[in-house]
Amino acid sequence: MLMKAEQSTLLLIDVQERLMPAISAGEEVIERCTMLATVAGLLGVPVVGTEQLPEKLGHNVESVRELCDSTLGKHHFDACPDGLIDELPEGRQHIVIGGCETHVCMLQTALSLLDAGYKVWVVADATGSRNDLDRDVALDRLHQSGARIVTAEMVAFEWMVHCKHPHFRDMQALIK
Repeated sequence: MLMKAEQSTLLLIDVQERLMPAISAGEEVIERCTMLATVAGLLGVPVVGTEQLPEKLGHNVESVRELCDSTLGKHHFDACPDGLIDELPEGRQHIVIGGCETHVCMLQTALSLLDAGYKVWVVADATGSRNDLDRDVALDRLHQSGARIVTAEMVAFEWMVHCKHPHFRDMQALIK
């Protein structure tokens, strides 16, 4: 099944200022989340962010925060009980997810979205945990639960569809 830009929403979980320094390869996760959000903006894909206890962990990093169409503050690890599903645009059943921590908030949110009937893609190189083993086991569990595991470039090119797209050169520059 292909990801389709017109059916997708990009969901960026807890890419927060005070959390990211503790995340393994945190700078790369931020770069990938920012790249995905930029591509989403070029292609008209809505971007929703979440922030876990922003009063304690800070807001999402600026490069992510400024590209989100909306941001949901939450206190549950799973964003759904705090109103995520109401925040998602209607008619878009493809949810592409990146963020942190892969084995806690991202995992629980993705599993709830799968249970709610959404098709979920988890962007492996745009996710992170403090410990790589936690991240890897979470990605495996998500795959076993029905989520599709992809990379940021896979998302960008599937959303783009073809090289004649008017934003193809912009997207290429983001990837390089």
